[in-house]
Amino acid sequence: MIAQAETVAPDPTWQFAVALVVLVALAIGASFAGNLRIHRTTVLATLRATVQLLMVAVVVGVVLERWWAAVGFACVMLGVATVTAAGRTGTRHRWPWVTATLAAGAGPVLAVIFGLGAAPREPATIVSICGIVIGNSMTAFVLAGRRAFSNLRERFGQAEGAMALGIPRPQAVRLIIEHEAPESLTPVLDQTRTVGLVSLPGAFIGVLLGGGTAAQAATAQLLVLVGLIAAQSTVIVVVTRLIGAGRLLPRDLDERLPPA
Repeated sequence: MIAQAETVAPDPTWQFAVALVVLVALAIGASFAGNLRIHRTTVLATLRATVQLLMVAVVVGVVLERWWAAVGFACVMLGVATVTAAGRTGTRHRWPWVTATLAAGAGPVLAVIFGLGAAPREPATIVSICGIVIGNSMTAFVLAGRRAFSNLRERFGQAEGAMALGIPRPQAVRLIIEHEAPESLTPVLDQTRTVGLVSLPGAFIGVLLGGGTAAQAATAQLLVLVGLIAAQSTVIVVVTRLIGAGRLLPRDLDERLPPA
């Protein structure tokens, strides 16, 4: 049996603070060395993450006491994911469709996991799994959306030509964006292929740090990884369909491609 969580999890000690500063310094050094121009972003992202995690630590302490509070917290996660995904893709004016897309990806996966009792319906489990699934659905949305909008801007003339030949607008748009849509699944597919050999993802480590067995950790990680493939695949399909229908476009493309 693995040692208790308090003996293996890192504590907010001075060593932790020093390590954090050194890691940020390494990232900044790499930015300057490679002219990546992300040194300011790195510092701001670290500060933001620190504040957010401190706030979440306080809130989660209360949330973990009641299952309904955990479900409410998951809804907050979905709201934040919507704002972030819409902002990163320039679709804030279409936020209801962003929310619907994320829910379409995360909802069925969470329903299967908790509906079938594959994971305990405990507050801690609800918060952790919902966070992973919703967060990765957001990532898939951003990757697929940004790639699709970039391709559509660059090859808009081809879409217009296809429509001039009588091809329906949704099909013409999908001809431009669908061929690269699977690329957005590359990170999660690579992670699934190499799990346990190259890396031990968060769910596995989390169960171990929580005092679970290696078998429990492997079960949780497999459930999460396959669930992420399902969630992200659904998100990408929905994003592609909504873009083709003109329901999910940034403002510049919105003016050129009104809803069908």
